[in-house]
Amino acid sequence: MVRYVSTRNAKTAVSSHEAVIAGLAPDGGLYTPLLNEDIHVDPAGLLNCSYKEQAAKIISVLFDDYSEEQIRQCAEKAYDAKFAADDIVPLRKFGGGWLMELWHGPTSAFKDIALTILPHLLTAAYQMDHRNDTVAILTATSGDTGKAALSGFADVANTAITVFYPEVGVSKIQKRQMQTSTGNNVEVIAVKGNFDDCQKMVKEAVSSPLVKKACRNVTISSANSINIGRLVPQIVYYYHAYSELVNSGVIACGEEINFSVPTGNFGDILAGYLARCLGLPVGRLICASNKNHVLTDFIRTGTYDIKRPFHTTMSPSMDILVSSNLERLLFMLSGNDDTLISNLMTRLKENGVYTVSEDMQKKIASLFSAYWTDEEECAETIRSLYDKDRILIDPHTAVGLSAMYRYQEESGDHRPCVVLSTASPYKFSGDVYRSLGNEKEDDDWQAMQKLHDLTSVEIPENLSGLYDLPVRFTRSINIEDGMKAIAAKMEELSHD
Repeated sequence: MVRYVSTRNAKTAVSSHEAVIAGLAPDGGLYTPLLNEDIHVDPAGLLNCSYKEQAAKIISVLFDDYSEEQIRQCAEKAYDAKFAADDIVPLRKFGGGWLMELWHGPTSAFKDIALTILPHLLTAAYQMDHRNDTVAILTATSGDTGKAALSGFADVANTAITVFYPEVGVSKIQKRQMQTSTGNNVEVIAVKGNFDDCQKMVKEAVSSPLVKKACRNVTISSANSINIGRLVPQIVYYYHAYSELVNSGVIACGEEINFSVPTGNFGDILAGYLARCLGLPVGRLICASNKNHVLTDFIRTGTYDIKRPFHTTMSPSMDILVSSNLERLLFMLSGNDDTLISNLMTRLKENGVYTVSEDMQKKIASLFSAYWTDEEECAETIRSLYDKDRILIDPHTAVGLSAMYRYQEESGDHRPCVVLSTASPYKFSGDVYRSLGNEKEDDDWQAMQKLHDLTSVEIPENLSGLYDLPVRFTRSINIEDGMKAIAAKMEELSHD
């Protein structure tokens, strides 16, 4: 059985379903699988499978305490008609490579891929343990995770979900999506701070005495990628893209391809690394950042330093300085050295900076390349792709595309490259419309209509009627009131 250990205490191991329920380890570490060469997924065995079949096979390997039938049912329920694309994540050719469109789900963002299956994995885990307490899902979002989690967990039995988002720093459309969420078990709270502040609140709640005291028959968990149940399903689309390239004759099975991944919290690109560990022929993983380029600097130098200005950009889901999933990568590359990871995380918390060894930095540099894109280059990349190929992309995808171009130019490596396209351009209508050379349109709804009139690209159904929905959630709190707010919610959910 695959065991999961905390990055900060490798002595205590849990099963996958226990890790899914817990979300974060009690010591604040992230549950990470102990992998070996016997834990393998051969891409040749997935070539003629549907997306849901691929998901069932891959997830079953890592979540092997679930039955294969349980995982199959979870995949069947997740990847159905709620996705606008029959193949869930279409691969789209453009002049320089392929876009893997991850945004055809119910909230038009890549987070849907994992957050449509996580509630089913969590429900199955509860059934395995014959539990009837309430799981309180605490989730921080920089824009897209929030709505995807709210959609996935709405009215799911034995769950309640609270999403915290930065009051300033998400797009107007992202905010509207969250504020109009339906479901009797959902709550949305704005925070007068940035994403890192929201994420810190969620992590601190696990060990907060105030929150713990308020929890009676309530278990705190998370829908962020700190939860391994969010991360593992993201491995699937790397295999799916590879299968598509083999099936279409672009490559032979066994040839390596590259991936360029726009990432802020490092979860999406870590899923690519895990795919590589399982046996997918991944050549280079290109880590793409915006002006908040803490990851680019780290991969290039080995020093992780959050003592820097925080920028609000047109790619808000990447406006992050503390990239949680990097902790998992360092744990795995260090040979599961929990003492090292604990020391590094303590240094980050106390000093805002740490530096890894030269040997560790070389290991990272052998796997990842890193680039960052400023706002002007992001806009130019959106405009250029539309002019050349009539393909409309969002700012996050543009950051990934820009990084691919720069990597290819710098390295001369022209192996087939897949860029992860993480959100519909209509989620960022104002910035995309302006990037195409138009005057700035402050009204995002008007910008959405003008962008459609200009390009004839279809507006996703979940966005087209967004402004007709009633706003349900307008609450806002200060950072220092976070634990008090969470404790009050736990008290509300608690029962003896």
